[in-house]
Amino acid sequence: MLWVDKYRPKTLDQVIVHQDIALNLKKLVTEQDCPHLLFYGPSGSGKKTLIMGLLRQVFGPGAEKVKVENRTWKIDAGSRTIDLELTTLSSANHVELSPSDVGFQDRYIVQEIIKEMAKNRPIDTKGKRGYKVLVLNEVDKLSREAQHSLRRTMEKYSSSCRLILCCNSSSKVIEAIRSRCLNVRINAPTEEQIVKVLEFIGKKEGLQLPSGFAARIAEKSNRSLRRAILSFETCRVQQYPFTSNQAIPPMDWEEYVSEIASDIMKEQSPKRYINLREVNGIRRVLLTPTNYNLDSILRILLSTTRLFQVRGKLYELLTNCIPPEIVLKRLLYELLKRLDAELKHEICHWAAYYEHRMRLGQKAIFHLEAFVAKFMSIYKGFLITTFG
Repeated sequence: MLWVDKYRPKTLDQVIVHQDIALNLKKLVTEQDCPHLLFYGPSGSGKKTLIMGLLRQVFGPGAEKVKVENRTWKIDAGSRTIDLELTTLSSANHVELSPSDVGFQDRYIVQEIIKEMAKNRPIDTKGKRGYKVLVLNEVDKLSREAQHSLRRTMEKYSSSCRLILCCNSSSKVIEAIRSRCLNVRINAPTEEQIVKVLEFIGKKEGLQLPSGFAARIAEKSNRSLRRAILSFETCRVQQYPFTSNQAIPPMDWEEYVSEIASDIMKEQSPKRYINLREVNGIRRVLLTPTNYNLDSILRILLSTTRLFQVRGKLYELLTNCIPPEIVLKRLLYELLKRLDAELKHEICHWAAYYEHRMRLGQKAIFHLEAFVAKFMSIYKGFLITTFG
């Protein structure tokens, strides 16, 4: 078992970081009926840990007895029937799911599936709680239609259902939902708090930490506790006993993004030389009497461009479940390290522009590729102007 899961606090009393918030949550569920809650904060700050501790506080140990289900629902959408498959994590008292996993069809999840779950009270309430809790992840990624449907669901089934919403940014959640929830801001832990957690894990594992080693891991983690613990375990696997100058390995995907940035900086022109095999392929296509050879030639020519190569690498990151917003942010960071100061403001402007466009659209790869193409155009123009 990974240390992230092994040492995750099971109750609010075991929380090391955000102890003040844990104490307030305990008071909330003991003094009055629990309202709808909206937890928001950066990734790796501990939102899910506090949510699971809260469920344990409300429903007892039964909240930990969960099962994973891959369910398929048939949704009647007017003139057609839609099959939606979604993974849920559920116990007798709560259900956890991510409606945004189905993309632009998320409104059907909210309209039908959540209504179905909200209508059913828990089987074994023992006279304590007469409601079921629905935990919805990534509500900031829901479409506007889905968010408005969620608002109506909150009003209609408030007597039998409580919603715990989780997201990274509350600004992308409509005001109608935020005003109906108790908003709980979860700040990223400080480096001192991360060091405290790492020293706690090291003590439990019987490890000797050199002076300043935990602090260096915390500094590299960008204040993400999850990332710090994963890096700590990686260092343990790679080398133990630890040394004072031991390198903290970066994430594999970060190294991959750094390679992409280097490729972009090396060549901005979309063209390169076509090799002999590709020339022979074009010749064979031209000798065929069909009318679609132009498409085949275009595919061969596109495969020879630097932009096409970068697109393939970006697509590989997306298929490995790296969020496109994180890819764009990291790519911008790597490019800015290699850029002249006079270009940085313009590149940041276009990164923000394409991030906004990416949130409005459905195909993230299009907007990532558009940003790379825009960067190539700007940087190539800068080189021509400067060096001729």
